[in-house]
Amino acid sequence: MRTNEIILEIQKLPIQKQILVIEKAIHFIRTKEDSNQIRKEVDTLYSDYVNDKELVMFTNLDLEDFYEAK
Repeated sequence: MRTNEIILEIQKLPIQKQILVIEKAIHFIRTKEDSNQIRKEVDTLYSDYVNDKELVMFTNLDLEDFYEAK
């Protein structure tokens, strides 16, 4: 379906349903954009984590027992 056809179909709806369709479309677009942005940030941080040894220098301690000081 082309954009013009979609708009014509939306215009046939009552105003309340037109608003609902537009709100749902905006919500879908924002959610998709947020997801894409999060994915980009994760990829960037992962690259930093893999390439920057200072970020992982304490990882060797992960397997050591932890004793709480009282």
